Amino acid sequence: MIFCVEDDNGIRDLMIYTLNSAGFEARGFSDGAAFLDALRDQSPELVLLDIMLPGEDGISILKRLRSDGNKVPVIMATAKGTEYDKVIGLDLGADDYLAKPFGMMEMVSRVKAVLRRAAPVPQSEVLSHHGIQMDTAQHIVTMDGTRIELTFKEYELLRIFMENPGRVFTRDQLLANIWGDSYAGETRTVDVHIGTLRTKLGRCGTYIETVRGVGYRLGAEK
Repeated sequence: MIFCVEDDNGIRDLMIYTLNSAGFEARGFSDGAAFLDALRDQSPELVLLDIMLPGEDGISILKRLRSDGNKVPVIMATAKGTEYDKVIGLDLGADDYLAKPFGMMEMVSRVKAVLRRAAPVPQSEVLSHHGIQMDTAQHIVTMDGTRIELTFKEYELLRIFMENPGRVFTRDQLLANIWGDSYAGETRTVDVHIGTLRTKLGRCGTYIETVRGVGYRLGAEK
């Protein structure tokens, strides 16, 4: 959800329409009081905040947000040429600014950029099985310290095995988990990918064991 705080009805409606068309949910507010009231009930992903508002201005609202510890990303809308307002806003913790009049596509681009920067960094989880290491955050696999280049399906096969060492997966289970329930191919596809994965893992490829009549598992070191 994106909150748009803009006192000009026409501009605010256009902003909301554009954001909705770009795939976002958006709510509009004509002044700071209505915005702050809504903030008590809902936490937006981002706020587009005009500086020139009736009653409490945008700079004062931003200052209040940051003093209360609210870290919601904020893009300030400033009148063209008001360098002082831009500097003050950024110093108070604004994440970006738009100089009026701004284009709607520029607004969407700035929103996407700020949301990307504000997105939490995924926690790195490293899975290990003897000489094989998989960093799930960076999508990197190494064997004895040497990086191995895997296709997406090979990577996903190895990941499911390393997350469940010793567990036997049938070919149908692997197809459903990695290729999806709608995949119309044969289970032979799994065998082919297991074969290429074993080859790329070299000596560690023997850890991927065939369980006759059932499927595959990641076994103990040989």
